[in-house]
Amino acid sequence: MDANLYSQPRPLGWWRFILQFVTVVFAYMAMSLPAVAVFGMGPLGLLLSVVGSMVGGLLVAWLWLRADRALGEAWNLSAFRNGRRTMLVGFGSALGIVAWFTVGGMLLRALGMPTPDVSILMDGITSSPLMLAAWIVLVAWLAAGLGEELLWRGFLMDRLLRLPGLRGQIWPVIIIQAIIFGLPHIYQGWGGTILTGIIGLYLGWLRTRVGWTLLPLVLAHAGVDTVMMLLGYAQKMGWVAAG
Repeated sequence: MDANLYSQPRPLGWWRFILQFVTVVFAYMAMSLPAVAVFGMGPLGLLLSVVGSMVGGLLVAWLWLRADRALGEAWNLSAFRNGRRTMLVGFGSALGIVAWFTVGGMLLRALGMPTPDVSILMDGITSSPLMLAAWIVLVAWLAAGLGEELLWRGFLMDRLLRLPGLRGQIWPVIIIQAIIFGLPHIYQGWGGTILTGIIGLYLGWLRTRVGWTLLPLVLAHAGVDTVMMLLGYAQKMGWVAAG
């Protein structure tokens, strides 16, 4: 990789950050539309829409990070100490997050709040074994696991930590990115938004504890989504009881 990508990053002001954030969000949203327009809201259309939106958002984020000479720091995917430790932290976190979704769902019900509704996605994910495999590979591992960590814990946290007033303020940045991470999950209802935002808090904190590499976070995120998709398919097939 170009050594210039690891040189001193360009200073970042609020107006430049707003421009970067808005263009990333615009690309993310715009690239979700063509697949739905062509294939509709069926399983294939939703799958390609999710992948397309992430490709669009990441492309614009990559261009901004490269222009600001911050790509190497923001998108650090090196191992945490070693491969074994990286997998241990990543997949161990995935198990903890799955447990949190279970406990969090119980807490929401106890408080009289609706639990996350992911039926719009699960209907497509569980429509066939082939579609399940496609969602696991293209969404759980690439668009969500890799893509969302590059976008939210990578691009967004890096940008926020360089802003005047937020520079070096770890917890305010972790909280802000968690809120922004949770909001796109509003389609799951407020329960899903809240639970996902709390996961964003954990993943933001985790990045500060693993030498700022994203790789353990990618493994955790992809692991959670894979488990959830497999569980949803197993429930539809009647192999396990629905929760």
